[in-house]
Amino acid sequence: MTTTVTYQGEPGSNSATVAHALFPGCAELPCTGFEQALDAVTLGAADVAVIPVDNSAAGRVADVHHLLPESGLFIVDEYFHAIRFDLMGVPGATLDQVECVRSHVHALGQCRKVLREHGWRSLVSDDTAGAAREVAELGDPRHAAFAPPAAAALHGLEVLRAGVEDDPDNTTRFVVLSRTAGPAPDPGEPTMTSVFFCVRNIPSALYKALGGFASGGVNLTKIESYQIGAGLNASRFYVEFEGHPEEKRVALALDELRFFSTEVRILGVFPAHAHRTNTV
Repeated sequence: MTTTVTYQGEPGSNSATVAHALFPGCAELPCTGFEQALDAVTLGAADVAVIPVDNSAAGRVADVHHLLPESGLFIVDEYFHAIRFDLMGVPGATLDQVECVRSHVHALGQCRKVLREHGWRSLVSDDTAGAAREVAELGDPRHAAFAPPAAAALHGLEVLRAGVEDDPDNTTRFVVLSRTAGPAPDPGEPTMTSVFFCVRNIPSALYKALGGFASGGVNLTKIESYQIGAGLNASRFYVEFEGHPEEKRVALALDELRFFSTEVRILGVFPAHAHRTNTV
């Protein structure tokens, strides 16, 4: 049975590349926004969503962590994808003719050096592959796009300069979301757990809520905060840590977290990607 994978963006984007790397031969369901992609899984139009959550150069992807806890979906896997951008234009165009470069806002932020070097104007597109399509439709040699290499062939463009990303180690982390929680990783397999929680409105609540992770030696790999509404009393936190909730040290840490929180929601328990062990 063919897996239907939804993602934000167009065919030829990094999200599409990751979708096929994780689910070879999958059916694609491109969406214009992250919310639409998550809704497609929730409503059953797609089996899973492949969503970028943070980039090594540009930081977290806006809106995604606000949408995840409300989606009711579970993280079942993660994938670290090396990001490569080429500058591409219409056939026959030259580098000297380029005046304006289109791309997603994150891609423009990851290619600042070449933009400054040439003094090009930039225009924000919905996604990188969409920027390549726009350039192809314009047919104007003054317009180019920062897009993944696959987008050039897909839209009949020529690569004017390859590998224009600022950081050769530029990497984006993607997560796979499903309507149901994934199978528990095998015992001893490196495991990640993602949790959303809201602390009680008492002094030092966050410090106390996370104290169990420190005393239990549970390694927190990410902590981010999000304000809820216009008030200043309640904050939502997103944390990721190494370990499985059924491990004794992790279970004790989660018990302490729940004691000092008004809400704790485990968003996903999934195998740690090999990239985590390949970095220092």
